[in-house]
Amino acid sequence: MIRRDSVRIWSVIIIVAIAIFWSWPIEGRLKLGLDLKGGAHIVLQAVGTPENPVTDDSIDRLLAVIRNRIDQYGVAEPLIQKSGQNRVIVDLPGIQDAQAALDLIGRTANLEFREVISISEPAPPPPQRHNYASDEQFAEFQKRWEDAASFANRAKEEFEKRLDTIPGGMVSVEDLASTKDSTDGYKRYYLLGPVVVGGKHLVDARPSYNNVGKVTVSIKFNSDGARLFEAATIKNIGRQIAIVLDGVTISAPVVQERISGEGQITGNFTIEEANRLAIMLRAGALPVEVEIAENRSIGPSLGADSIKAGIEAGIIGAIMVFVFMLLFYQFRGLAANVALIVAMLLVFAGMIALNATLTLPGIAGIVLTIGMAVDGNILIYERIKEELKAGKTPVAALDAGFRKALGTILDANLTTLIAAAVLFYFGSGPVRGFGVTLSIGIVASVYCNVVVTRAILQVFMRNKSSAKPAAAKS
Repeated sequence: MIRRDSVRIWSVIIIVAIAIFWSWPIEGRLKLGLDLKGGAHIVLQAVGTPENPVTDDSIDRLLAVIRNRIDQYGVAEPLIQKSGQNRVIVDLPGIQDAQAALDLIGRTANLEFREVISISEPAPPPPQRHNYASDEQFAEFQKRWEDAASFANRAKEEFEKRLDTIPGGMVSVEDLASTKDSTDGYKRYYLLGPVVVGGKHLVDARPSYNNVGKVTVSIKFNSDGARLFEAATIKNIGRQIAIVLDGVTISAPVVQERISGEGQITGNFTIEEANRLAIMLRAGALPVEVEIAENRSIGPSLGADSIKAGIEAGIIGAIMVFVFMLLFYQFRGLAANVALIVAMLLVFAGMIALNATLTLPGIAGIVLTIGMAVDGNILIYERIKEELKAGKTPVAALDAGFRKALGTILDANLTTLIAAAVLFYFGSGPVRGFGVTLSIGIVASVYCNVVVTRAILQVFMRNKSSAKPAAAKS
């Protein structure tokens, strides 16, 4: 055997060993996409205003803020990418609470501290029927409550009339419902002065507890923010300062003493809500407002079913290919089947090495690779048959078959590789996953067709040639 053949055989052995070492065990090392692992799929659409239009720069900053929020939230392998001119796709594998994800990435999180100029009286809780002896008595108190409830709205109208006299003033709302699903909640309106300190002055925000055990968000300002906040608290001792998030007053505590550098945001928070708010504040406000264009959650059981179905399809396809190659090409078919196994090993090792994500269409790409991996072998074997019929020796026919089929194999797979690259570049989500696995599969199959199969056949022919002189000698 010539030196080049020995190098080919040893290179196959080394590459297969590296692939086994790199990819074993596959479970837990191969990233699964949203359709296999389950999670939340959210499409955000940026909404511009005349003062703040949607531009390429604002979308880039939107991507950065969302990515920063999600990274701090601890989601593993999220997919965050631009779609079109004004949309952002966010895939969060493993997230089952889609509403929590929306609260995290969909809110603008524009934080402001404002002086409270005036506040409306809240409407009382509505009457309950079981508290009254008759329908007539209930209807009477219901009417009184409606009159009282409209007072807050009338106060809002009065506040709006006064806005022209207040620099930077605004009317905001505080929802004082005791629980999220309560029907007894009520609103009061605040007439607020200019911003005394804003979210741009924040350097840190963390969930914490106050001295009575309520969940709060502790915040820390930079030097400019600390100076402004201290001046505001000195000016407003004994009065309220409203904490406004996205135009809504979440609390308006009374200033008891001078505060410098640090403060607390109080409200009816759970620890999870406080943690999400702290993440949003640390990451900064969204540069443009966004609307939810699509919100879809996928359960892990559906993903498990998809994995099972994909594995079954791959196994059935591989068995049928194995049987076909053995029936039509005998030993050479066995060599092709071994090369196919090596191709599958290289596909998984390549995906792990490239940190690629396996999706359901990606499984389809792997199944397609199983069929494509033997196409080259069939071309080579048919060429070898033609060379044998022409009277060449097995070694010469093998060499000629591989040499003459190489150009056809490269041309056919190169066109497929170009199509896969286009899918990867222009596609998104599952389409890109299909392009990734197909591209890796094409490269692996060509290598196995041209190198691995030939190395196996060379080893067999060397052993066969060694056995013939021994048999003749005996």
